[in-house]
Amino acid sequence: MVYCYFINKHMNEKYNVYLVSESTDETLDRIFLYLKSQFANLDKKKKEFAFIRTEQQIDKIIKECANLNNSLILYTIVETKLAKYLASKSEKNSVPCFGVLGNLILSFSKLLNQKAIHKPSAQHVLDEDYYKRIEAIQFTMSHDDGKKIDDINKADVVLLGVSRTSKTPTSIYLANRGYKTVNIPLVLDQKIPEDLYFNKTSCIVGLIADPERLSDIRRNRVAIMQDQNLKEYTDLDAIRKEVESSKKLFKKNSWPIIDVTRRSVEETAASILKIIEIKKNK
Repeated sequence: MVYCYFINKHMNEKYNVYLVSESTDETLDRIFLYLKSQFANLDKKKKEFAFIRTEQQIDKIIKECANLNNSLILYTIVETKLAKYLASKSEKNSVPCFGVLGNLILSFSKLLNQKAIHKPSAQHVLDEDYYKRIEAIQFTMSHDDGKKIDDINKADVVLLGVSRTSKTPTSIYLANRGYKTVNIPLVLDQKIPEDLYFNKTSCIVGLIADPERLSDIRRNRVAIMQDQNLKEYTDLDAIRKEVESSKKLFKKNSWPIIDVTRRSVEETAASILKIIEIKKNK
């Protein structure tokens, strides 16, 4: 369960929004994050409770809701009996309650002519895909920032880019999708691994960003590190040279280029996945 506050601009009221999940709250948290993005007056403040699987737990949540004004519940509970119990208790206590997955599961059930298993945490089954993701994460972490380059050919994806072009977070995101990812920093006048020029199995992608934006990010990093010996690292002219040099490298080898300046990690990763799909279909 997570509770957040948001203010209604027109009525000037504050609502307590409870997110109740029978498993980890990842799914509900992402859905609520999307909802929050649609309402500019939504002020996020979380208190997390996951694995809500008993009526006693539900009773505690409802009791807390009933004692607060303007409470609201969103939930992802697929176990039918418990979901009905939550809905019934909410109605008795005049607490608005919305099942996020209920209608979706019912619609799929009708479409497939098949009953849902209503099993909590079924999405976390230790199947082949699960172990593939774990293997990809381990591989990616051990190959972060050019740490290990002797087995680049085993990578599904190789990301190249100058410092602060979101290589590591993008690599981790891809790893969580099951893609073994290597990321290699590009440093002016330093050679990249020779194996990359002959690598026909991995999807090699170049990441670039606006030099002014990179300069700002690097200055913030240097300020945090409190290192005064990194003037060239934040120098705008030097950064422009780095970016231009990386572009030439990417174009020379016909490696796809993604400008991450105004992209989130998710958007960058989505573009890479499209490139992978195109490469597979060639």
